[in-house]
Amino acid sequence: MIEAILTGSGLVLVLVGLGRGYGASRSALAPLAHAGEPTRAAIEAGRPLVARSRVRRFVRGTILAVGWLLVAGYGLFLVSVGLGR
Repeated sequence: MIEAILTGSGLVLVLVGLGRGYGASRSALAPLAHAGEPTRAAIEAGRPLVARSRVRRFVRGTILAVGWLLVAGYGLFLVSVGLGR
């Protein structure tokens, strides 16, 4: 019974982690893929790199994506423990 619970919860974590990680990575890369408004881009270019909103949004989205992929990795671990018994 414990094996089934570990395998089931591990599969749920894998699916949720991969789905949320994919969504977070898409939202992180979206601001870098579009040129944006020229006036706003010129203002942003004058700011230091860490103060730019696109850079902060990219870093935040990347950290979220990696975090969700870690959740998916933990889910794979649970699956392997559940199937290993």
